[in-house]
Amino acid sequence: MDPKPLPLTEEVNSSTADLDLLGTHDLLHRINDEDRRAAWAVEREIDVIATAVDEIANRLRSGGKLHYFGAGTSGRIAVLDAAEIPPTFSTYDLVIAHIAGGHDAMTRSVEAAEDDAAAGFREVAEAKITSADVVVGVSASGAAAYVLRALEAAKTTGALTICITNSPDTALTRLAHIPIVLRTGPEVIAGSTRMKAGTAQKMALTMISTAVMVKLGKVYGNLMVDVHASNKKLRDRAERLTALVSGVPIEAVRNALRESAYRVKTAIVMLRRNCSARQADELLEKSEGNLRKAFSSQEAHR
Repeated sequence: MDPKPLPLTEEVNSSTADLDLLGTHDLLHRINDEDRRAAWAVEREIDVIATAVDEIANRLRSGGKLHYFGAGTSGRIAVLDAAEIPPTFSTYDLVIAHIAGGHDAMTRSVEAAEDDAAAGFREVAEAKITSADVVVGVSASGAAAYVLRALEAAKTTGALTICITNSPDTALTRLAHIPIVLRTGPEVIAGSTRMKAGTAQKMALTMISTAVMVKLGKVYGNLMVDVHASNKKLRDRAERLTALVSGVPIEAVRNALRESAYRVKTAIVMLRRNCSARQADELLEKSEGNLRKAFSSQEAHR
């Protein structure tokens, strides 16, 4: 009987077989050479990722949520991406990450947790995932039981299921409605998926969440106009963004931001259209939060 084939990420990389014999300079170059494959792997999946982005944006626009499920490195990458959404886009409880082993797994290895299929099933139920939602399972090997069971459970609710994996033709790719396969190849150190595989997963998740937020009107041009100005650095950024888009002096910008509780889009509409914060919010609400639409909406009523 033929042995069970290894996941691509578990195979031995012939290009790094002499790793322990290399000098530091050559060692780092060899790792860097392999790291380039992460970007190429993501690029090859752009068409599939685009389909995922459009489907996610449609569901979130209709009231759904985006859930990530991952174990180990993949889970930590998912948590990192979800954690950056609120300060960047002032959107809370819209992108939610679940990691095998819970919070403890963020700071220490809880390797056995990835085999806990029951936890994956339970957390889908606890999150009250429905057909309105999207669930993304992240697993380099495509074999983590926690992720597989979560996707399986989510699929029974009617949720859209997507996977991000680094191994083709796995149980995970066959389970997901939209499989994203990042073919990074065997790792520099066999099986160490915190390297190329993890890098590609981070790139793909960041690409997806950023593109979805752009689609939802959270970005104007390439400006973070939905930033949550919760500290000095972010308040300074809010002032710069508002001044840049509105084209008015900084003192007027600061006044508008104070009146709008440092909500950049509201302040910009106030300054561009010479209206109150309440009127600006009404325009933005009618425009589904899209700043460009809020401008044109106002123009149509002048």
